[in-house]
This record gives sequence, structure tokens and C-alpha cells, in this order.
Amino acid sequence: MNNKKLNTIEKKKILIIDDADFILESTSTLLKFEGYEVYTAVDGNTGIDLALTYKPDLVLCDISMPGIDGYGVLEKIRNTPETATVPFIFLTAFTEKANMRAGMERGADDFLIKPYTRDELIAAINAQWNKHKLIEKQVLKKVEQVGKNITYALPHEFRTVLNQVVGSAKFLQNNADELKPDEAKEIAFDIISSSERLMKITENFLIYVQIESIASNEEQRKRLRNFKTYEPGAVLADIADNIAMKYNRSKDLIIDDYVENLSVEISSQNFHKIATELIDNAFSFSLMGTPVKIRMWKANNFLFVTIADYGRGMSQEQINQVGAYVQFERSIYEQQGIGLGLIIAKRLIELHDGNFGILSEEGKGTSVTFSLPCAKDNE
Repeated sequence: MNNKKLNTIEKKKILIIDDADFILESTSTLLKFEGYEVYTAVDGNTGIDLALTYKPDLVLCDISMPGIDGYGVLEKIRNTPETATVPFIFLTAFTEKANMRAGMERGADDFLIKPYTRDELIAAINAQWNKHKLIEKQVLKKVEQVGKNITYALPHEFRTVLNQVVGSAKFLQNNADELKPDEAKEIAFDIISSSERLMKITENFLIYVQIESIASNEEQRKRLRNFKTYEPGAVLADIADNIAMKYNRSKDLIIDDYVENLSVEISSQNFHKIATELIDNAFSFSLMGTPVKIRMWKANNFLFVTIADYGRGMSQEQINQVGAYVQFERSIYEQQGIGLGLIIAKRLIELHDGNFGILSEEGKGTSVTFSLPCAKDNE
């Protein structure tokens, strides 16, 4: 379909950021003629504001601008979840060849050398549309496969928890007049616990779908590394303290080593998810009075973390199932010690170019070690 024939529903938004008036005027006129909705900005700050306000489908941005340059604009757009995946094309002068490579390394999708022709501009834009259509097809295929797998386990998991909620509620309804306050509180606690479990199951399924969508998109994987968690050692220690208190096992928590003045290339939300799942597993599958040990260290510009417990452990078959990504099969849910949270943690770590390993022996405990890349400012 020719872009000039785009109707109102299909019209795409393009943001042009350049401090040269003639570039803004000529490029915006051309793109409007092609059927695009166009926004223009004469500097980086204005461009960032427009990008966050209008959520364009594509950004054309000059590299050399006063104030915030093109690199600063790109960093802000990539670090904002609502615009992180927007195609970004740098506009650069022929004399700025060195900037082209730097721009691509920082997450730009393409570049155009000024002055560019109408055909070069349209070809560059169309290349981005075609690339994203291909990505969307791959993501859709992956999501459909995940959806098929979900149908096997989700009803089973939901029924199990909902039966507990309904059973407790019915008992409360039928015996309300005879129950003592402490008994009523205990039943209410059971309902709340089951509801929280149901919420976690739902959250984990949604997170897993998102992870599998990103896994097939190399660009989105790279953009995950644009986010940072500062002082991950302190974050991990806080999470561990809270989980230990939840299990009434603060005395069992031992943090052997601690890492400071460090940041890692992962969002705080994803880092929190990884730490929560792995530390909660360590407490959940070990007995009160046995230690849960956490050790952190930095090596080769990676943060390494080991979480060890002395609980029931896992069989080699169970470990192999985690390593092979055998998800959503009912057999996994019927095996103690294997859960979707562990798989999510593993997948998140690997999506961020980290490593994940399990050492375990039945009856003796489990040790999980993972690594995440440190941010470049730590090098």
C-alpha cells in the first residue's frame, strides 16, 4: 500500500527532531504528503516532551544539536517503557561518519546522511515498518504457542486455588453463627492466603507471556540492557530480610559477602522479581532452623549471586526440566520444588545476557548461582 493512501485509522505518527529549520520544513512537508501525521521539534528537550506526549510510531532525530544532543534523546526514549521500542533513525551529516557507529551501538535502528533524497527517506522508513511487521509476526507466533501451553495448566492451577477459596467461604457462611472470633480469623486468613496465591499465579503467567514475546525479538532484548538497578546488593539484602521475616526465619538468613557501589543492566522491577522468586524458593523448600546463605561478588564485570539452602533439594530430572524450559506441563506442577517462578527467574536472567545454574541433591539442599552484567559505568 502506498503511504499516500493511508486512511485515518492507519495513519502513523512520525516525530522529527532537528535544529535546522529547512530540514524540519522539507521533511515534514514530504511526510505529510505521504500520509503521515508529523510532529516537529527544534531541540532535544522539546523532542523528548513530544515523544512522551504523543508516542510516535517512529522518530527521526539529528545527532548534533545544542543542549541535549541526539544521543541524549535516544537514551531518554529507550529508557521510557512507553517509547522503548519505537524505531529511531538518526539524521547525520556526511562528515559525522564516526557518529553513525556510535549511534547504532547505543540503540538506534538506522541512520540517514544529510542531505537525503525523498526515496532514501521513504526507503529507510519503510524498512522499519517491514522489520516491525516481521517482529510482530514472530511475537504473535510465540504468544500463540505459549497460549496453547497455558491451556493445559492454567485451568488446573486456578481450580485448585479457587476451590480452596470457595470451600473456606462456604464453611464461613454455613457456620458463621457458631464460629468463635479466632476461628473466623483463621478462615479469613486462609481465604486471603489462597487469593494471594491466585494473584501470584496470574502475575507469573502474564510475566511469562511477556518474557517469551521479548525472547524472539533481538531488538527488545538489547533494549532491556538500557535499564539499570543501582546498588543491587542492598536491594537483594532488603528482599531477603523481608522474605525471612515472612517465614519467621530471620535468624536463618546469612549474607556472607556484600557488594556495594555497583549497578547492573536490568530494571529494578525485573531484578526484584528474580531475587524474590529465588530467595522465596530457598525458604519455602527448607526447614526452620536450617540456614539460607546468600553470597555476592563481582568478576569480569558481572555481578554473581549464590543463594543456597539445606532443604529437600531437587532431583537431576527436575533440574533438567528447568534447564530445558519444560513449562506449563501438569507434571511440573505436581513435582515439589519445581514452579513457574524458578523458570521465570532463569529466563529473565538469560534475556539480560546473564547465566543461571543449579546444584542440588535430594535431601541435602539446593544452590542457585546467577550472574548479571554490570553497567558500563562500573568498568
